[in-house]
Amino acid sequence: MSLDRLHLNHVDLALSRPGARGRGLQAWDAADELLIEAARARLQPGQRVAIVDDSFGALSLALADHQPAIIADSAVLDGALAHNAGRNGIAAGPVSSWQGLSAGPFDLLVLRIPRQLEYLEYLLRWANDVLAPGGVLLAGGMIKHLPNSSVEVFARLVTTEEVLPARKKARVVVCRAGSDGLAHWPALWRGYTLAPEGLPLQALPAVFARDRLDIGASVLLPWVREQVAGLATGARVLDLACGNGVQGIAAMAQRPDLDVSFADVSSQAVLSCQRNVATHFGEHRAHFYHGDGIVKDAGDFDLILLNPPFHEAGVVGDHIALRLFRQAAEQLRPGGRLLVVGNRHLGYHKTLRRDFSQVRQLDANPKFVVFEACHEPGRS
Repeated sequence: MSLDRLHLNHVDLALSRPGARGRGLQAWDAADELLIEAARARLQPGQRVAIVDDSFGALSLALADHQPAIIADSAVLDGALAHNAGRNGIAAGPVSSWQGLSAGPFDLLVLRIPRQLEYLEYLLRWANDVLAPGGVLLAGGMIKHLPNSSVEVFARLVTTEEVLPARKKARVVVCRAGSDGLAHWPALWRGYTLAPEGLPLQALPAVFARDRLDIGASVLLPWVREQVAGLATGARVLDLACGNGVQGIAAMAQRPDLDVSFADVSSQAVLSCQRNVATHFGEHRAHFYHGDGIVKDAGDFDLILLNPPFHEAGVVGDHIALRLFRQAAEQLRPGGRLLVVGNRHLGYHKTLRRDFSQVRQLDANPKFVVFEACHEPGRS
């Protein structure tokens, strides 16, 4: 973990970023600095403040004296905030997700602008629902990471009162609530039909490829169907980094007897899986975990399915996949296997061998490769 200090007026924090590799990967950016300064200049005693999608705890800890409600889609914040709170001797509040929210109204919302345009619309509509009369929304991000057409979304949904001067390629806008909330938003759920099963799958806005089957998943799916066909009755299967749950749902459709679990760092992904499974298989037919990888109480598995993400908080690479490979190797039962698909250029055939004694290429096209990884008999 890289460690550095954030120095601002009335703020001095030691912050570290889980999984950071290389130089310059600090646990905050210029957008965090602008948001902290703007929030502290506006907050009055007794006002209710909420922080949305803090990355590693900089916002939450810098405003901790105002006892903010902390809301994040990503489970990464839980561990990072606990670690950084401990380093600074600050009692940070609990982190809520979209699975269970702190109730409004809020006098001030401090929001990191996401990269996904539809998730930005979700957040602004939610802000309209929970802002108190006269409440203020501070939304900030790095200019290079702002989604295309974000200006149009802000103009359509909220009233922008002020655009603060840009600094270090970061931008913060000051907004008042608009009238359109989440109720009756037709794009709240979007999806596609999984073929040949004929199962409609839907997902919330923060979920990757929610309205189409992404190419990596399409390459992995035939191998999922082949491998689950040979599993023993009641075998345990995990769809890791599940997104809308397409891999695990394909397994359930072919083998109703399997014990299938779904896990994702995104709470909106977990909610989407729960909806899809309940729609097609019944409410209690699977297990769902919101966490940064495989949570400790998930148990061991006979087959783990993985289409790993390769970007996190502005960093692109294989660091997430490497962490998930290690966890998968530890959570496979004897004789269990990991099925993974990845971009060819990431070289998973090399990195998988750090954690698995046997790695076999099953499929490949010019962009994606599918691997099966396991331990040799008698080795763990």
